Amino acid sequence: MSLRREKLQELFKEEASAILQRRLRDPRIGFVSVTEVELSADLRHAKIFVSVLGDEEAKRRTMEALDRAAGFVRSELGPRVTLRYTPEVLFRLDESIERGTRVVALLREVTQKEPPAQAAPDTAADDEPTAPESDDDQPSRPDRGSAP
Repeated sequence: MSLRREKLQELFKEEASAILQRRLRDPRIGFVSVTEVELSADLRHAKIFVSVLGDEEAKRRTMEALDRAAGFVRSELGPRVTLRYTPEVLFRLDESIERGTRVVALLREVTQKEPPAQAAPDTAADDEPTAPESDDDQPSRPDRGSAP
């Protein structure tokens, strides 16, 4: 990806976030965070990934409202980002944060339920390290110091 497109994606992310928080007045839209913006190679399409706080019904209502407000968001982005063409805006629900939170919770649950590691019963009573019994068990290594 080009450096220009990366910079534009970051600019779109900041501007879209500001528009959603300050300019969009729709009671159906709950707490929304812009997590990522993907611009097409020709800069004609922008996928704006959003994270929505709430239950499934709140997410559905918010996404419906955002889809209806896509034209408004595009018209607000136009003057803020100077490009020959203002990209078409598409909103997508980003559930990666929720999945990450769920994975962390599951890992925490597993580590809490796991009993502490215990020493195996067949280990030697003395805690001295034991050396291999013979060199036959070890793989042979060529001598690095001699030339072939």
